[in-house]
Amino acid sequence: MSARATPFELVFGSGREERFEAIRDELASAHREPHDRDAFLLQRSVAELLRELRPDEGLGEAMEALAALVHHGYLFWSEGSRVRELDENQLEALVARPSATQPADGPAYRPAVYVRLPQLAAWGRLEGGPPEPLDGWFGWGRGQDLQVLAILGLSPGRPGFTTVEAGGPRPERLVRVDGSPPFAPITTDTGARAGITSVRGQEELLELAWRAGETS
Repeated sequence: MSARATPFELVFGSGREERFEAIRDELASAHREPHDRDAFLLQRSVAELLRELRPDEGLGEAMEALAALVHHGYLFWSEGSRVRELDENQLEALVARPSATQPADGPAYRPAVYVRLPQLAAWGRLEGGPPEPLDGWFGWGRGQDLQVLAILGLSPGRPGFTTVEAGGPRPERLVRVDGSPPFAPITTDTGARAGITSVRGQEELLELAWRAGETS
């Protein structure tokens, strides 16, 4: 196991995996599709787990983000807890590839996986705030649709982290408003060292996940 704990281990690794076993049994008994988030959130065991993890903010966007994390975390657990580690050379190769010009075909189903990037090798500004280091993302997909939950700002001195969700077909002709290329290195933002990969917005996150999936 890598010395770096995954977000799954940090959030669900302290005796909460048995909650996922209960969720799995409830979904099977109800004949509900686990990838259907609405059906997933109707399960009593899911509601109990959400109450355990509920942030101080209570309802609203914080709970929506938590529901997304629990759903992605369950799929990751139920499909083998696979972690794919990218090194710096692999990340550089991904960001150097050209953007797609048409929707990508893919397998009928892509099993859930956590793709982890080298530490501090990519920074994301996905919610309009300051850039944060991108640890990686949970992802799974069907055909031309990919679902991704990015984990940002993960550090030993911080009690939590930022999540950003993106989903859908592969973006076409990805460009930035300011004319800079996708994943252009950060050079001026405070808190990030110059020259590292940046991921700006949900479309760039989704494109990076699509590229990584093509080389898995």
